[in-house]
Amino acid sequence: MEQAPPGPERPLQPAPMEPLGRPTARLEAVVGEEAEGSRGEGRGDGTVTENNFSLKKIEISVSEAEKRTGRNAMNMQETYTAYLIETRSVEHVDGQSVLTDSLWRRYSEFELLRNYLLVYYPHIVVPPLPEKRAEFVWHKLSADNMDPDFVERRRIGLENFLLRVASHPILCRDKIFYLFLTQEGNWKETVSETGFQLKADSRLKALNATFRVKNPDKRFTELKHYSDELQSVISHLLRVRARVADRLYGVYKVHGNYGRVFSEWSAIEKEMGDGLQSAGHHMDVYASSIDDILEDEEHYADQLKEYLFYAEALRAVCRKHELMQYDLEMAAQDLASKKQQCEELATGTVRTFSLKGMTTKLFGQETPEQRDARIKVLEEQISEGEQQLKSKNLEGREFVKNAWADIERFKEQKNHDLKEALISYAVMQISMCK
Repeated sequence: MEQAPPGPERPLQPAPMEPLGRPTARLEAVVGEEAEGSRGEGRGDGTVTENNFSLKKIEISVSEAEKRTGRNAMNMQETYTAYLIETRSVEHVDGQSVLTDSLWRRYSEFELLRNYLLVYYPHIVVPPLPEKRAEFVWHKLSADNMDPDFVERRRIGLENFLLRVASHPILCRDKIFYLFLTQEGNWKETVSETGFQLKADSRLKALNATFRVKNPDKRFTELKHYSDELQSVISHLLRVRARVADRLYGVYKVHGNYGRVFSEWSAIEKEMGDGLQSAGHHMDVYASSIDDILEDEEHYADQLKEYLFYAEALRAVCRKHELMQYDLEMAAQDLASKKQQCEELATGTVRTFSLKGMTTKLFGQETPEQRDARIKVLEEQISEGEQQLKSKNLEGREFVKNAWADIERFKEQKNHDLKEALISYAVMQISMCK
């Protein structure tokens, strides 16, 4: 029989965090394949409906990006990029052709979806979005978020985000995620109606919990340290890679000068002319080959960036646990205080200095009726406090159980992805050297 998960006040020892792995370039576009329970089969024409969404295999793609001009909330004109999301069921129904649903979304709408998921699924390591503005760039790359190459890489990253959510056994069943893929109009209003903004924890409250929690769970403390290390290591790796790319690009391109010199030299040599012309051609080919090499490298760099941003997703889970632990400790402290007050009233002895004890000495004792009335009120508050404490304990245990199940899932994904990408990168480097 499976043992009950530990309470926040008595955590189990964590499993050791494993070394870095690397992410896959693609996930299978399967939405809700692992969802359980029966729902209606939908329209039966192969289109994706809310009823059959969790039971069918769905292909999701962000197929293109388009530069647009419009007006923002301040009624000011702005230029932005919209992305075309296409979804279609891979299952054919009675030989009918499968219809494709498509709609356009802005990056800010992807952000809104992820913020909603963070609030409603605090125990889940929510997949990160690709960078909004280019980081760790080298001189050939543009930091402009409207640059076509950057927009294309971000398009791939947004598609990967949707595939990550769609392949998650819990997130894939969310109705708001389904509407994000299928309902173009009024989707933002639907998200706002969930009231998720009111449920979001303030940064000040989270910071307060971080410093004031007395009995932090050792596992979440180690996880937070691990996420900091993960972010530091990947940031350093990406900075080094950008410097190396700059130097490598310069070394290759300087051979273009040799190509031009050999070509000019061949014009004044009779016997060596053909050989010099051939050498110049090979120098030009060598100089231009670096463009494709570094383009492939940028793909692996984007995969590393995904796990750079995953580090913040891990910290979000840790912050939520700290908030729950802090609320639990405050509830326990308040209950203990009320029990002490009740005991002091019942026995007539004051253990600690208090304003009430001082006024009693100055103005005399309360009447028995007044004392009994206060004791009755305190007993009711103690009963409510005990129920509240029990509820917070159960909530904390459930959070720990669900969070660590998802963290284990994340660790497996991370090790598989990083391992595969680093092997592919090594193979690419070997090919380049050959």
